[in-house]
Amino acid sequence: MTTAILKHIISAKKKGKKLIALLLDPDKTKLSDLDEICEKIKNQAIHLIFIGGSTVQNNVTHLFVESFKKKCALPILIFPGNHNQITNEADAILFLSLLSGDNPEYLIHQQIAAAPILKNTQLEIIPTAYILIDGGNETAVQRVSKTKPISQSDPTKIVHTALAGQYMGKQLIYLEAGSGAKTAIQASIISKVAKEVSVPLIVGGGLRTKEAIQTAFKHGADMVVIGTVFEENQDFLNQL
Repeated sequence: MTTAILKHIISAKKKGKKLIALLLDPDKTKLSDLDEICEKIKNQAIHLIFIGGSTVQNNVTHLFVESFKKKCALPILIFPGNHNQITNEADAILFLSLLSGDNPEYLIHQQIAAAPILKNTQLEIIPTAYILIDGGNETAVQRVSKTKPISQSDPTKIVHTALAGQYMGKQLIYLEAGSGAKTAIQASIISKVAKEVSVPLIVGGGLRTKEAIQTAFKHGADMVVIGTVFEENQDFLNQL
């Protein structure tokens, strides 16, 4: 069944409306800074909040989401590094499968561990194909998952992996260059994936300028995710 937030994302895609998600990592963001962050994103071009990270400790995500939700009305989606980051305080969870890697821990084992927890929450569960693309440096996802990203010199493999995700029933395709990526995913790759898949396409990693975001949108991204650039300069949102 298509539920509220996924329905909104699909509707935006059909209407050609582009979405921006802001990723906040509890490991890099202090609870004491949330008031200022919420003020910064007020009336800005942010549609969704992703909360999570590769190494967040137990219960930290719960406290972070609980506090943030009191200050901000935007939909909150858990972007989990593992099943311990699940909290019922959020609105939804990206139920990620790391399809670009061969580590069963992040392909199915973490999902199995998450299943009984999710069963007892009210979270909207959105199956998402997570595809790590080489962004020019080793990312936290790569270190934790012990998997290699797909090279940008192999667009065919990227396209086929995205298609496999769609055929497996994933409702979103997420192309990720990784937090702090030196280079964003090439426009030509975004375009090739967008032409082959019919589900909404998310692109993140290395998007440090307004122009880079516009390029991703122009070539087929339905949603972009920004994180590091906001951590480095919270006034970046004014450019959007």
